[in-house]
Formats: sequence, structure tokens, C-alpha cells
Amino acid sequence: MKSLWLDREMRFTSDHIPEEKHFDTIVVGAGLTGMVTALLLSRSGQRVVVFEARTLGAVTTGNTTGKLSLLQGGVLSALRSQYSLRVVQAYVEANKSGQAWLAQYMEQQGTPFQRRTAVTFATTDDGGQRLRKEAAVSRDLGLDVHFSRDAGLPFPVVEALELENQVQINPMDVLETLARDLRGHGGMIVEDMQVQNVGSKQPVEVFTPKGTFTADTVVLATGTPILDRGLYFAKLEPNRSYAAALKVPGDIPQGMYLSIDSPTRSQRTQPTPEGELLLVGGYGHAGGRAASPQSHVDDLLGWATKHYPGAEVTHTWSAQDYRATNLMPFFGKLPRGHGRIFFGTGYNKWGMSNGVAAARSITSDILGGQSDWATVIHHRVTSPKGAVEGVRHNADVARRMIEDTAKVRKNPEITDETRPPEGTGVVGLYKGEPAAVSTVEGKVCKVSATCTHLGGLLSWNDAEKSWDCPLHGSRFTPEGKYLEGPATRPLEKSVGRKEN
Repeated sequence: MKSLWLDREMRFTSDHIPEEKHFDTIVVGAGLTGMVTALLLSRSGQRVVVFEARTLGAVTTGNTTGKLSLLQGGVLSALRSQYSLRVVQAYVEANKSGQAWLAQYMEQQGTPFQRRTAVTFATTDDGGQRLRKEAAVSRDLGLDVHFSRDAGLPFPVVEALELENQVQINPMDVLETLARDLRGHGGMIVEDMQVQNVGSKQPVEVFTPKGTFTADTVVLATGTPILDRGLYFAKLEPNRSYAAALKVPGDIPQGMYLSIDSPTRSQRTQPTPEGELLLVGGYGHAGGRAASPQSHVDDLLGWATKHYPGAEVTHTWSAQDYRATNLMPFFGKLPRGHGRIFFGTGYNKWGMSNGVAAARSITSDILGGQSDWATVIHHRVTSPKGAVEGVRHNADVARRMIEDTAKVRKNPEITDETRPPEGTGVVGLYKGEPAAVSTVEGKVCKVSATCTHLGGLLSWNDAEKSWDCPLHGSRFTPEGKYLEGPATRPLEKSVGRKEN
């Protein structure tokens, strides 16, 4: 699976591993949060390097649907159920800040984007009630939303809520522009450079398999923090969702659409040299917990082709987002980092605006300033409802660990002759220890089935041919190479108890 955005000839090449060992700031992660942070700091005169474990935009940013909107499904009413109007207003101001900065930046740089009306629609009476709550909260927060009698969709809706003048982007166009601009200000971007640990002394040590570096400050822009300080992995829920691009005969509705009902269904357009494409998304699930992720892809495509007959699929892809159990994004100083380690996470699928807002706040912190909205968000108090949700999530994680440990002992034993059918993977005991065996393009790989983060038992992702952890969302290739999540080490390739 490769996204429409990543299926391109990249106009970007990685810098070599730097000979210098100390920087003003090391940014970990070359997605939107990391690249905006790096650019802003380099503009201030700092010597900045970005370390990326994979490639530019390889994880969430390069797999987003690219919507930059203040109308975010049912997000605002969900936040209002836990926080005061003042706190939710700060969230809106943060997103306005992120949206305005990125739109202005793209205009200045000549990076193409489109202005569109964002539409949240309901297809059930229950969804209609939720939509009316979202409308009321949105108006309380000063957003100029209005209901529409005709959403322009090829299927009936109960109600539709609209907000004009929102933005859709090609996220890789944005990242490549940021990369070029960063280098013009003396910054560096090093791909295939996984950070495995960050120290707490001053200067801050950054450990990679290719050497140790130091910095005055470190920014973790990795989707979910790769450090367990602050236990943010326990405060976040990973969610995997799916997207596809399709060639559609005839006209395509021009809005940016999102359902408030479950399963989530999203759509927008994207201009290309070959003509306009329809982009659809949704049908998400908790990371690592779907019996068959491919079935979610099939459901999405089935929904799209039902309502757009004759549509031809050109791309399918997936992304992992993290939702805070108390719903509000986290950004700022990482606990036990002595004010020198910063992070941003928990954007809950709205990272195009939240990610830029987090980058601006982090940069202000480092350079000695701060915005009013960031101060309010930093000092929020988690409501009892949010605390209960956190307890529920972690109880569910603990239950999953117990159930999976019992289940693997009932699975068929793994032997040296085990060869799953093409495109599949199985988990069982090999010489008394959990092992994961897969066959992809004829190659059989056997690795430990235990996640290197906190020991969760991995499950096979039949859509992306990867091993996914159901606890906190870490993912690995069939060979055990790290892909994403809070883990920092690859899977062990030597499994089974040693013989005496």
C-alpha cells in the first residue's frame, strides 16, 4: 500500500550523517510537526538537524488525507463535554493558528493548495442529534457554521453542517517545500537515522545506531513519543484508518466531507495532471486489533464504488493517528527532560492544523515566548470523564495482554517447517517462546512475536503485510524492522529457548 502523495519521484535527497556532533536543536521525525519546528528554529539562527528513522513524510504526514479544517467532525462537542468553553476556545485558536500559518506559508512559497467548504454530514437520526450539538458548540466558539439542505453527495443525508474557506493540501508538496526552505537556512535532514534513546544530561545526548550526538534541546516529533518519560503511551490510543484514490467518471462533489456517524467516511478531491481524483477515507479501528485490516480496506472501497459506479482505484493506503484519552493534544516540555526535551502528540486525525500549532508553540518555548492559547491548554485540568477514559483504556490494554498470552499457547506450534500461505502471518510457540512467521513475496521470515516496547503479542496486518502491536501501536516489517510507534528497537530474530 502506497499513498497517492508518496507515489512520486521525490525532489528530495537525504543529507549524509553529519561529521559535527553537537547542534543547537535535534528534531526527531520528518513529518509536518518536525519540519515546521526545524524551519522556525533555523530561521531564528539555530543550527538544526532533523533525524528521520525512515524517509521524509513516511509515517502519518505522508499518509494523511490532507485536510486543514476547523470543522472536525464531532471533535469540538466531544471536547466541550470534558472542558470549559475557555479551554475548548484555546483548542480552536491553536488550530486557527496552525491553519493560518500553513496557508500563508504555502501562498508565499507558491505551493499549490485548494480552498474548499468543509462539510460534516449525518446519515442517521442519532448522527443528526450529534451534528446539532457540534453546531451549537461551534457557534459558541465563533465559527461561522451553517446547515445545508443539499450537501451535494450522491446519497441521502439527514443533515449537513458546513464551514466555508477551509483548505486541502498535498502534504508531500508541503514537506518538500519545508525541506528546501530548511536547507536554505542551514538546516540538515538525515533519513534512515533512527533515534533509539535520548539522555537527560546537559547537553542532551541523542543515541542512534550510527553514533551519538548532543544538542541543547531535542524535539520529539514522532507521532507518539519514543521515550516513556511521562508515560504518554498510556495516555494515547492508536487508531489505524484507511484511504484510497479513485478515478471517477463524471463530476465529483467539491467539498471536504466527513461523516459524524460510524464508521467514519471521508471524501475530498485532488487535482492531478491526469485529471481530478476522488479521495475517500475512514473505516478505522484500534491499532493492531483488527482481525483483518484488509476487510476494512474492502469495506471502504465497497462504499466508494457503490456511490460512484465505474470508479477505478489507483491507490490505497493507511495511516496511524493517536488520540489522547482526555481528547486534548499534548505538546510542550516532556516530563523529566529538565526543560530541554519537547514533544507533540495526540492530534486525533487533525494533525495538519494541530501539528503546525504544536510546532509553533514548541518553537516559542525554546526561543523564550508563548501564546495565550498554549498557556491555557498547558494548564487544563483533566475532567473526571477523561480520567475514567484513561483508566478504561489501560485496563483494556492489561486485559489484552493476559488474553493474548493465554491464546498463543493454544495456537499451533511453530516449527522450522512452518510456512504460512503467501501474504499471511501466524503466531505460535517456537521452542517455548512466542514466534511470528510470515510469507511475503515468497520469502518466509521468523521473528519474535513480542513487541520490543512493553512485550505485547503482535498480530498480522494482512493489508500492509506488517506485524502490529495491539497495546500501543508499534509496527514492524515481516523481517522485524521498526516502522512506527513507541518501540525503538527491531524485533528479535533469534527465538526459542536454547538447548542445553
